[in-house]
Amino acid sequence: MKYALIGLLGLGMFASAHPDHGTAPGKDVPHPTTVGNGAWTFETVPGWGKLPDGKNLGPTHGSVLSGADGRVYFSTDAAMSIIVYEADGKFVKTIAPECVGFHAMALRTENGKEVIYGAQLAKGRVCKIDTEGKILLEIPNANTGEVQGGWNGLTAVTAAPDGSIFASTGYGAQFVHKFDATGKLIKSFGGKGAGDGQFNTCHGLAIDNRFGEPRLLVADRENRRLVHTDLEGKFIGVYAKGLRRPCMVDIMGDHCAVAELEARVTLLDKEGNPVAFLGDNPVQGQWANFGVPPVEWKDGIFTAPHGLCFDQKGNIYVQDWNSTGRVTKLLKK
Repeated sequence: MKYALIGLLGLGMFASAHPDHGTAPGKDVPHPTTVGNGAWTFETVPGWGKLPDGKNLGPTHGSVLSGADGRVYFSTDAAMSIIVYEADGKFVKTIAPECVGFHAMALRTENGKEVIYGAQLAKGRVCKIDTEGKILLEIPNANTGEVQGGWNGLTAVTAAPDGSIFASTGYGAQFVHKFDATGKLIKSFGGKGAGDGQFNTCHGLAIDNRFGEPRLLVADRENRRLVHTDLEGKFIGVYAKGLRRPCMVDIMGDHCAVAELEARVTLLDKEGNPVAFLGDNPVQGQWANFGVPPVEWKDGIFTAPHGLCFDQKGNIYVQDWNSTGRVTKLLKK
């Protein structure tokens, strides 16, 4: 498999079309800001996702999904739990109060209906819920005492085409655990390290259907790489390396979007080569910084991308790890 070294290529940072990063003089609402290059040019949607009462979203250490109907699901560590928006940013409702703190989410269609899988870090469990927030399946800590390395530090979850469920303990013993569709443990694989088949903060998971048989794509954050295994846990290879602490990924067509905690979103082609860098922050003091206040945010510039997703039109939603809560919509041009 071809290894791609990110950050040593000459793409550089694609800056705002406005020197003030989109803030209009005398106004609170900034102009849209252009990021990216060529076929991967986007425009920010200033103010997207604001709550009707003007309150903050609350701490964000989670994920974002876009459903087939265009609705966006945004997890928080606040009492609102999961916030649902229309594609234009209009607030719809909050759901799943029992699921506060979904650190990662995955969307899957089952029996003609979309369901959400969530890794709930604080409670140490995986939940499957419907889009109204009803819990359909739980894999709790109490039922997983036999998993290798324990069940603490749950960071990610995804579901394969056959219904099997994968969950990772990226803040724990660095294993990925495979369950059947009913939540019964099948196997565990991984363990801490930098070698083939090992992880150092296996932070994000996704099913990758671009290479024939489905693969598991793992965001191996502190090894600064993305790696493939097969669905039995056998190591296939490194898809991309040299990343800035990749947290989570989403795939659309032949391309992969990567949320990098060190203040950037990178788009990769099928071979793992970068085609665009989005929102690269020149202020290194803001990289992976949970405490950057809204007054210091710059439109089109990220501080700590933690979750992201494509929608069906190729737009990208990005959630920063942030004490106040931050979500950005990038509109494909």
